[in-house]
Amino acid sequence: MNRRDFFKNGAFTTIGLGVLSSFSSFTSISNSKLGQAKNIIFLVSDGMSAGTLNMADLLLRNKEGRPSNWINLYEKNTVKRALMDTASANSFITDSAAAGSAWGGGMRVKNGALNIGPNGERPIPILQKFKSLGKSVGCVTTVQITHATPASFCVNNSSRNAMPEIAEDYLKLRFDVMMGGGAEFFSAEGRQDKRDLFEAYKQSGFEVARNKSDMMKADGSKPILGVFSNDGLPYAIDRENNDKLKSEIPTLAEMTRKAIEVLSKNQKGFVMQVEGGKVDWAAHGNDASALLYDQVDFDQAVAVAMDFAVKDKETLVIITTDHGNSNPGLFYSNQANRNFEKLYESKASNEWILNQITPETSPAQVIDLIVSHQKITLKTEEAETILKSYQRGADGLYNPRNLPFMTLASMQSPHTSIQWAGSNHSADFAELAMFGPGSETLAGYVKNFELHNFMLQACGVEKSLFA
Repeated sequence: MNRRDFFKNGAFTTIGLGVLSSFSSFTSISNSKLGQAKNIIFLVSDGMSAGTLNMADLLLRNKEGRPSNWINLYEKNTVKRALMDTASANSFITDSAAAGSAWGGGMRVKNGALNIGPNGERPIPILQKFKSLGKSVGCVTTVQITHATPASFCVNNSSRNAMPEIAEDYLKLRFDVMMGGGAEFFSAEGRQDKRDLFEAYKQSGFEVARNKSDMMKADGSKPILGVFSNDGLPYAIDRENNDKLKSEIPTLAEMTRKAIEVLSKNQKGFVMQVEGGKVDWAAHGNDASALLYDQVDFDQAVAVAMDFAVKDKETLVIITTDHGNSNPGLFYSNQANRNFEKLYESKASNEWILNQITPETSPAQVIDLIVSHQKITLKTEEAETILKSYQRGADGLYNPRNLPFMTLASMQSPHTSIQWAGSNHSADFAELAMFGPGSETLAGYVKNFELHNFMLQACGVEKSLFA
């Protein structure tokens, strides 16, 4: 399919790239001296504050005797490094939809929107552009594949919450690999319209993978839709401590490796996004165990991407985050080192623990549950405070979504020396690292929307092609 055919239905209208043409943050190097990328792997640890990167590295150095892959790239001066401004069109503090759309569409949009500009502009999303040029494209994530960050590289929609509609859009787009969670938006049982999108994808020629085994068997002869859970995927720490989940749910690194295996068969190259989406969810919940082990899970995907790129020599790897979240950090105390060591032995997220508690659970059982899974001993009165969130209403029911995440996190802080600035996104500058052809032009400070044209330029795509 040529580029004109791909866009002729009018569903994917474009704006002139004049609004996307700022290259002020990139160094001026003669084109004759630049490498040209055939492939791009864009890795996003969603909602990763600087303290998250730091603490995951500390955990690995002291638990496994090695640095994180990301920090090791800095230590060995393997990558170009920058800070990135993450603002959206209407706020200093972005959400994931606007942040991803800055990369995906090349312009800043309002929070909540997916590639719909402040004045109704509909920039062509980056993966649609590269697909129209003959490259293979895809996304893998630990949250719903229809969630804001993967969708921001793929579709135009006024609301990130339109995930049932986005699931239908993916069917029309026929991208080569789309894997993550979100079965509720594809199954007849989960969708309000009762449409069985899994069957629709199969009838349209997709390989539909519902577990790790299915994914590993897929050979790429068909486009792959992999959906491995109803909601987001389980946190890495919960998956790794549950044999059933380990056998059924692929890691982000495994999804990344499979996607590269499939996409790299295209002689014209490929472009893919890899998202550690549940780093953000853990930060919102002030869930230290979930946060650090999902960051480590993301870090393993970084290693997979870098291993391929080093051997391939034609792949631009971009490693970043879309915004900070909750700004966690390890804070001074006389016992900080010993306290942090409790994370080395943690076997469950706060989410998992809180979901084991019911109105019938006793304070002693709450204490035992947390000691056995996180090596933290709460006081009886603290356990009683947690249990207040499970009290039944007048109808005899309790709200299972009213889980006391912040309450438990505040009780854990003296035991771990990890503290949090809040429970939402921050306006901090984001880490940005690049390796491979095209990375030569990265300067020390960029604005998020500039990465769109940067990726096109790295692959030798003329700006005028989509004007």
